[in-house]
Amino acid sequence: MSTTITEAFVTEYTEMVHNAYQGQGSKMRHTVRLQPKVKGSKCVFQKVGKGAAGKKTRHGNVPLMNLNHSTVSCTLSDWYAAEYIDKLDEIKERGNEQQVAANAGAWALGRKIDELIIDKLNGAFNVVAETSTGLTKDKILQAFGTLNANDVPDDGNRFAIVGPQQWNEMLNIEEFKSSDYSGEQYSWLKGTESRTWLGITWMFHTGLPLDGGTRSCFIYHRNAAGLAEGQEIKAFVDWVPEKAAHLVDHMLSAGACLIDSEGVVEIQCDDSAVIS
Repeated sequence: MSTTITEAFVTEYTEMVHNAYQGQGSKMRHTVRLQPKVKGSKCVFQKVGKGAAGKKTRHGNVPLMNLNHSTVSCTLSDWYAAEYIDKLDEIKERGNEQQVAANAGAWALGRKIDELIIDKLNGAFNVVAETSTGLTKDKILQAFGTLNANDVPDDGNRFAIVGPQQWNEMLNIEEFKSSDYSGEQYSWLKGTESRTWLGITWMFHTGLPLDGGTRSCFIYHRNAAGLAEGQEIKAFVDWVPEKAAHLVDHMLSAGACLIDSEGVVEIQCDDSAVIS
């Protein structure tokens, strides 16, 4: 029996994984500061403080801003999502088995990317407390005001991620319900439920932290968090004689970090609040 897998199978499968990841993988990868192709196990993101202008006297020296420069380190970890595809299953359902495994591996690593980012957003110190209510307009405006008070740029790079329960609550807010669909602005959001309101791109996610019935939602600026990738998602296919199957292994090397906590606001919500 030959132990060499055909090049056509490898090429076809790899393309399936790439398409599935781009179309249905991470929702948050493009919403943070991204550094791809990192060499080594760590990536350092540069952070520059606020500048202030000053007056200059005639023939005097120009005033310096004395910008504060600092760094935030991000450690990369390796992640895998493997699956066997039985040779006889390939014969019975040639296209379906490959597609199912491709989608499963891509989704698994896409969710891992989001998990890494959410874990870092959860470390912000700006919090809008639950107060036994769901996601209300007042809470949203309070978080919006916090970003404005912190001089977080209102430049189209603000994003918000909420749970399914909170998304349904927002649909009762008239301004949000009539807001624009974000897929027209960002190609990676096409086909997903997303909206732009208050200059913020809103998405829902099922993987947000839930603690004792309290769901944590987040509004943040793209530059407030970072994602470093040493290896973006990739698929390798090997024939395993003992299994009479192809082992399809998806892998990823990545890490996330919180760069500027002032650019993140956590909104705590009662996840079981009655939607009126």
